[in-house]
Amino acid sequence: MKADIIIIGGGVIGSSVAFNLLQDGYDGRVTVMERDSSYQFASSALAFGGVRQQFMTAESVKAVQYSLRVMDEFPECDFRQRGYLFLGNDSNWDRLQRRFEIQKSLGVECELLSVADIRRLVPELRCDDLRGGLFGHKDGYVDPRATLRAFRSKAERLGATYISGEIQALESGPTYVIASGAYSGSVAKALGFDVPITPVRQQLFRCELPRPWGYEFPVVIDPGGVHWRSRPPNEITIAKTNPDEPPGIRFGCDLDRFHDEFMPALVARVPEFRHLKLIFGWGGLYEMTPDHNGIIDRITDRVYIAAGFSGHGLMMSIATGKLMSELIMTGRFHTLDATRLSLGRFERNELIHDEAML
Repeated sequence: MKADIIIIGGGVIGSSVAFNLLQDGYDGRVTVMERDSSYQFASSALAFGGVRQQFMTAESVKAVQYSLRVMDEFPECDFRQRGYLFLGNDSNWDRLQRRFEIQKSLGVECELLSVADIRRLVPELRCDDLRGGLFGHKDGYVDPRATLRAFRSKAERLGATYISGEIQALESGPTYVIASGAYSGSVAKALGFDVPITPVRQQLFRCELPRPWGYEFPVVIDPGGVHWRSRPPNEITIAKTNPDEPPGIRFGCDLDRFHDEFMPALVARVPEFRHLKLIFGWGGLYEMTPDHNGIIDRITDRVYIAAGFSGHGLMMSIATGKLMSELIMTGRFHTLDATRLSLGRFERNELIHDEAML
């Protein structure tokens, strides 16, 4: 294979790395190797699509803020800036207030809302148990498949070559970037490296609304964990992380879980949702690390990794590609300091803790 850089994984992260390298002036040959050329099971294509800067670490906040600034150059992604609304009741209101203070100190554009504010934002919401909300008005969601197509097409226009296949061993000569999402741990192991990334299924459901809705929902996160966003023109996409989901490569969805767990929570929050019509359910893979934060690092002189974003890779993909481009071309980060996202932090027990995870 005649290539100077081989990116293992052609999803949104790998394509962003290829795009940023070539846009930043890299003049070598960039090849992107993708095992699933149809993208039928690509995590970036199956994602929820949320984009939020509401995190509690500087690295995550700045990565999404950078991505948001660049988003205007990617109209194909169909970014809808409807905001992210975390609802607060007695169970989590104190934590949301603490998160607000920390997020504001990190430069996050967010505000605490009263119950009256929430009613104005989402009039159909049942609010009698709420004490307030935490809202980021600059946040929103993209079309995941369109975002993947946009990155790949831009990388190809700049000269990246995409091939179908799997890496078997390192060849002498090229530089490699592991950007294989949930498969990154097994890819790294095959190449002789120990990387703690585990695939975990996340289930999502798509439903038709019971009537034409007069507005698009923000991304609404109920205190119990179920969350949803609009899917124009008259649908919603729904998700809820299962903390007991066993690791492993599994797709598909559990309809019993939708009816027994998702629907009661949805109807309790928006009574009209009892008339939702289930259209489709699916499972995608989160690429989980022990601290639920990504890895952007050089493993050896010619092996790099950009993976393990634990459900937040799509929203950070623009920044991730830029950071990897900087690391490969200059040996250090310039756009933001991502040194804490090193692979070695796990061995050093320097885990990054952020309670603002979904």
